Amino acid sequence: MANEELAFQIREKEKRAAELIIANEELVFQNEEKEKRAAELAIANKELIFQNEQKERRAAELIIANEELAFQNKEKEKRAAELAIANKELAFQNREKEKRAQEKEKRAAELIIANKELAFQNEEKEKRAAELIIANEELAYQNNEKEKRATELIIANKELA
Repeated sequence: MANEELAFQIREKEKRAAELIIANEELVFQNEEKEKRAAELAIANKELIFQNEQKERRAAELIIANEELAFQNKEKEKRAAELAIANKELAFQNREKEKRAQEKEKRAAELIIANKELAFQNEEKEKRAAELIIANEELAYQNNEKEKRATELIIANKELA
């Protein structure tokens, strides 16, 4: 009986040894898989680190670009404000120019009327001058006639005397 018990225990130990060998092989396989997975994760981590560094660089570039855009926007706002002031000034100058143009037109119209008035007055003076010339000629003729009459009267007075 002791032999049987011993044989039974040996068989159990052999079964247990076979199970442990299988378990060890399974553990070796799992360890190899874990090592492969660890290597893959290490590569993935390196890739993530690289990508994060790239993202950080890009973020830094974008921060600089945003600061540049903000600066440019401020400059554009300043320029827009300057242009708005310049436009107001131009509008004012254009209104003033328009006023001066209207004043010139008004003055030109007044000068046209004044020129017409002067032309009319000159025509009237010319007519009056022509009338005075005729009147002077008439007076000269009458004076000649008076002189003739006076001469005749002197002669007649001498004859009567």
